[in-house]
Amino acid sequence: MALYVEIKDGDSFENALKRFKKFVEMEGVLSEYKKHLRYTPPSEEKKERRAALERKLRKLNVNKDKRK
Repeated sequence: MALYVEIKDGDSFENALKRFKKFVEMEGVLSEYKKHLRYTPPSEEKKERRAALERKLRKLNVNKDKRK
């Protein structure tokens, strides 16, 4: 995957760098890189997914209680 930003006439390097950083963040390049920095066993991935789901459900229940 090639990432590049064209510098147009009158654009400064800072503006091009800002656009590049925004593009990289939107594409999720850094988060994908960090995810692959160390090996996580399938059991640990399952625990993380389950914990995330529990947090999401807890948040939904709290929001429902606040509306009543």
